[in-house]
Amino acid sequence: MPSDLAVLRASFAVVERRADQLTKYFYAHLFTHNPGIRALFPERMDEQRDRLFGALTQLVLRLTQADRLADYLAALGRDHRKFRVLPEHYPAVGASLVAALRHFSGHSWTPEIEKAWTEAYAVISQAMIEASRAPSAATPRWWQAEVVERRRAAPDLVVLTLAPDRPYPFTAGQYLTLCSPRLPEVWRPYSIACAPRPDRTVELHVRRVPAGLLSTVLVNDVLPGESVRLGPALGVAVLSPGSARPLLAVAGGTGWAQIKSLLEQVALDGGRPTTLHLAARRGGDRYGLPAARQLADRHGWLELVPATYADGGPQRDTSELLREQLRRHRDCSGHDIHLSGPPALAPQLAGQLIGQGARPELIRHDPGPVTFNRARPLTSSEWFLDLRDVAWINRTELG
Repeated sequence: MPSDLAVLRASFAVVERRADQLTKYFYAHLFTHNPGIRALFPERMDEQRDRLFGALTQLVLRLTQADRLADYLAALGRDHRKFRVLPEHYPAVGASLVAALRHFSGHSWTPEIEKAWTEAYAVISQAMIEASRAPSAATPRWWQAEVVERRRAAPDLVVLTLAPDRPYPFTAGQYLTLCSPRLPEVWRPYSIACAPRPDRTVELHVRRVPAGLLSTVLVNDVLPGESVRLGPALGVAVLSPGSARPLLAVAGGTGWAQIKSLLEQVALDGGRPTTLHLAARRGGDRYGLPAARQLADRHGWLELVPATYADGGPQRDTSELLREQLRRHRDCSGHDIHLSGPPALAPQLAGQLIGQGARPELIRHDPGPVTFNRARPLTSSEWFLDLRDVAWINRTELG
């Protein structure tokens, strides 16, 4: 990064308490001076503004970590292909970013600061552009996929089967991002709930979340015959190549989707000793139990350990339910471990499993924002006092 890192960090510290105002100014400046760019963004911009400031925060935090910064920028650049971002858009974004930073820095803004941000953005944008060009010409920005089956698995949950318009490459354990024409340019991540299939269909499990724009549409409205867009497969929480170690799989809620895909892949690979802890603390969470029991009945290498509470009994969160269950597993040394569930599940369970002998490098899970469903801060003081993650479109960005 050919800039004074201390200057960038000090400058960012001046504006970070005014995150919401800064991002509103940025987009107003961008759309005013480049009206054609507006069509690339969703109609509702609240979350988009969160993503912008979250990205700036991650960049500033990683300024002294060259490898992590390079990986982060590469992920951003590849992911932005599906938003139809072109190399010629980047200078306009840079000009509006510097304008917003200058406006909210007030008298603290100096030519030195402007030079540092201009140079930093040049490096950032070039890395993203190069990453966006890395995929082969045969790799589309997105895939069109038809909804060929829609099954309601619970009042707030549907299982969707999608048929992409061309081969869709992925590995069991990955996730994808999805966009519906009903909500143009609103993308959300969903775990792929199957191993690659001969008919090339893809299965997703979608739960409606409070105030969730896309999840509400997918659960309530989208019907067979409709088309959606799929971004390229993402994530590294896949099976360790060639491993014969026993597998410990832990799932809660719709985390079952990712674990289901891994178990299907283990079956295709010939099987290996596997223990599945599947938590279901309420009625709708138990939608995966029948399929898990069928897999366990079919494959002798799979042991299913359901973790449920009786209806009407005391209810504790999914992580607490699984912590209690996993204590009985005792020795976790020598196991490949996969965790999937609510955002807080993996961080809460990983420490316990390490204490039970698990090797940290053998624990795999996707990163996720702990505060996904919390209300947005409305004032600058709330942004400062209520530190939070943002609802990322590409969960890999949090890695």
